[in-house]
Amino acid sequence: MGIFGKPLERSWGVGIRAVGGYLPEKSVSNADLEEILLTRDDWIRANIGVETRRMAADDERTSDLGAAALKDACARAGIDPAEVDLVICGTYTPDNMAPPAAMLVIDKAGAHGAAGFDVNSGACPGGVFALDVGAKYLASGEYRRVAVVLADVNTRTMDWKDPGPAVIFGDGAACYLLERCRPDRGLGPTLLHSDPTRYQSVWVAREKRALRDGTPLTSGFGDNFAQLSGRDVHDFAVGEVPGLIQQLLGRADRKADDIDLFALHQANLYIVRGIMAALGVPEDRTVTNIEKYGNTSGASVPLVLREAQDLGRLAPGDEVVLAAFGSGLSVGVALLRWCGAEDFETVATA
Repeated sequence: MGIFGKPLERSWGVGIRAVGGYLPEKSVSNADLEEILLTRDDWIRANIGVETRRMAADDERTSDLGAAALKDACARAGIDPAEVDLVICGTYTPDNMAPPAAMLVIDKAGAHGAAGFDVNSGACPGGVFALDVGAKYLASGEYRRVAVVLADVNTRTMDWKDPGPAVIFGDGAACYLLERCRPDRGLGPTLLHSDPTRYQSVWVAREKRALRDGTPLTSGFGDNFAQLSGRDVHDFAVGEVPGLIQQLLGRADRKADDIDLFALHQANLYIVRGIMAALGVPEDRTVTNIEKYGNTSGASVPLVLREAQDLGRLAPGDEVVLAAFGSGLSVGVALLRWCGAEDFETVATA
């Protein structure tokens, strides 16, 4: 037995039956940001790769985005949300500190009857961390259908005088709908890694801020403001994430060349390209959407999967690497073999 332990033996795998997505209607361009920030469209495109991002409406909250993504996933799978057994919401921007946002997602999506709780795995890494939690619940045999919802209203953590995070992030949500599949398909090994020495490289700090005239400044979450060091994130992502992906592939006796699609966190277009270059694989084996949506934190990786599916870039049997990284700094990587509709067990309904 290795340090990772031996997985429980079972007769089923954990597959992603559908990926739902939701993006707010309001689109904010780089030119729009030039009106409120000391920044330029050409600088953002050249250094980050974002052209537009989405922003939630004033009356849209995290649970609204998450419920829409859950309903979208159920629609794609041809099931009613009431047939979901468990809802896990990965978020760092819950509607309220308690109860969990998952309960409002359940209510607004009509998934009544499901149990629900939140996982705060630090925003961007949630695309794999929260997925791993949901996969383990399904693997336990206690639940037959699990919805892992990633939803955040990132723009409400902004200090709109601080261009660093403000030009990168957008709002959005996604949902992995998990069901049992044949044992040789679905999620394979997962590797989670955290480096707390870089806690403040990307974080939402609790601190009081004020304008130059002394007027108190608040974000959509009061005295909580997103902060980041672009250099730290770049060095971590390009310097360490490829090695962790290689480590995961080694555990599965696979190589980067074997992988059909890399679904990477959309932190920065040039970070994505840097990771692909470090892995030695061509860029046409990934899909990017940061140009259109910005960094949507935990929803980023499943939205890439959703986009790849819509583009016809995923076929049953394809091998896919997921890599989500960010605040903390933490990174989660997972290997999966994509399922077709015929690979899933029939789920009995009451």
